[in-house]
Amino acid sequence: MWSAVGTVEVNGVRLGCREAGDPDGTPVVLLHGSGSSAGTWDRFAARLRGRRTIAIDLRGHATSARTRGYALASIRDDVLGLIEALRLRDTVLIGHSVGGYAALAAALEAPELIGRLVLEDLAAPPKAPGSTTRINPVQALGAVAGILGSGCDYQLRAVASLLRQLSRPDPAWWARLGEVSQPTLILSGGPASCIPPHRLAEVTAAIPNARLATIPVGHRVHSLAPAEFADEVLTFLAQTEPAIAPAPVMAKPAVAAFRADESAPAAEAA
Repeated sequence: MWSAVGTVEVNGVRLGCREAGDPDGTPVVLLHGSGSSAGTWDRFAARLRGRRTIAIDLRGHATSARTRGYALASIRDDVLGLIEALRLRDTVLIGHSVGGYAALAAALEAPELIGRLVLEDLAAPPKAPGSTTRINPVQALGAVAGILGSGCDYQLRAVASLLRQLSRPDPAWWARLGEVSQPTLILSGGPASCIPPHRLAEVTAAIPNARLATIPVGHRVHSLAPAEFADEVLTFLAQTEPAIAPAPVMAKPAVAAFRADESAPAAEAA
């Protein structure tokens, strides 16, 4: 279903990238979680008809480059670099877990580029040392194991680094949630998820224009309940669609920015 599969060079890092849909439609960028790949969005991308859908492999994952560092800020900058390289505007960012963290960080860093946010079982860090709402490590390992067991290619150091950073209390992150200006949908996987539902409720309360929906299937909502996930997201996008869509800056990705790989294998659906 992808019309182009290839790579894009961002901040000196090669990122695997695939695209589908209407090149003149609203851009939607899909960001997977740790240990996964862009292929996890195959089923959902097919539901985004009429939009320009782009999914990337995060650095250290699948077809993207292995790098020396995996700071959370570098993942954010990769997302913003992709948006700039492809000259996207009013972009919808849809991120799962770590991908959700990167989407939110990108929206705070460059709000003029981001139109709306969908944060699926967002990997929100603890508020403070001794927090009673820490990510459940057993459930987290189980969720990652389920993803890794699907045969995805990844660098273990990348996954370990991201999980370690997200386990650290980050009161500054929580303090900035009130600055999020975009309409935001937050999806929780419920009690079976490694992300405590009440933590996501706190995040929702802190973001001015956010709504929380729960699909109680665990951390990988888009994989375990694809129809319910798509229905929630598509309803949100329809309700928050701008009254007058802005004229696209560029209808198709620049040849220099996006290099198609016609020999790329078919993506797996996770």
